[in-house]
Amino acid sequence: MAHSSITIRAALLAGVFAATHLAASAEDPVRIVFKTGPSIPVSAVILTIDKEKGDKFVVKTDSEPYRVGQEFPFSSVDHVYGVKPAAMNQAIVVMLMGKPKDAIKLLEPIVNEQRITAKISGNFWLEAARSLLVAYALNGQSKQCTDIGEEIKKTHLPVAEPFAKLGEALLMPPDTKFDERETALRDLTSGNPADVCAFASFFRGNLFKKEKRNAEALEAYLSVPCLFPSGGLAVMAVAEVLAADMLSALSRRDEAVALCRSAVRNAVGTTLAQEASKRIEDLK
Repeated sequence: MAHSSITIRAALLAGVFAATHLAASAEDPVRIVFKTGPSIPVSAVILTIDKEKGDKFVVKTDSEPYRVGQEFPFSSVDHVYGVKPAAMNQAIVVMLMGKPKDAIKLLEPIVNEQRITAKISGNFWLEAARSLLVAYALNGQSKQCTDIGEEIKKTHLPVAEPFAKLGEALLMPPDTKFDERETALRDLTSGNPADVCAFASFFRGNLFKKEKRNAEALEAYLSVPCLFPSGGLAVMAVAEVLAADMLSALSRRDEAVALCRSAVRNAVGTTLAQEASKRIEDLK
């Protein structure tokens, strides 16, 4: 019990730290910033591929001071700037709450729109593509899961393999034995990018919960914000809410309320923030 309390405190501290990185202002268009300083909305350009003369961006929509038809070499771009598309966190939330098909509808347009920035520093495409891979796997779409994994590999090879393995673990046949499924996920919770570890720990929690091994499920959920706070605000928030539900069932009300409050901060802008707020009211 003491170990669990320490884990909860660490999880809450991680949640507060992560929440400080949320943008306070209204969402701005995602922009491509040139090395010379100016920028242009991603939605205003297209990327043309030319192996001989070099890839280039072409303006498709007037955007001061740029006009339709202007061209810029890919090498002139420095980074991507802006606020993460709002639908991304909502997509992760609904995906982890058991609605991967709804998540796919939200993620596919983002992946398509942001694809031209995939090789640019600071892009939002990679996170959306990795989340879409998970959603495809949860929805049993193995081909689409493999295809997006291959696309990730072309632009971000170091993170492609861990996510491919996560997809494989989630796509295991329904008759796969519990131990085999749990081991595959547990192996992904160390030595991998934080978001892979966070997702794997979350899905381990789901496995334990289904088997009514609640103590292990609680530990797995709490490990998401405690051990992998950089793994993503949305996955942290869902894990916190599910952990809070389990603590509430154990009459550990104060800890449940604290986790729900952290979830409200981490899930800001999503439907989960409202659900977590309602849980706080119900626990009073």
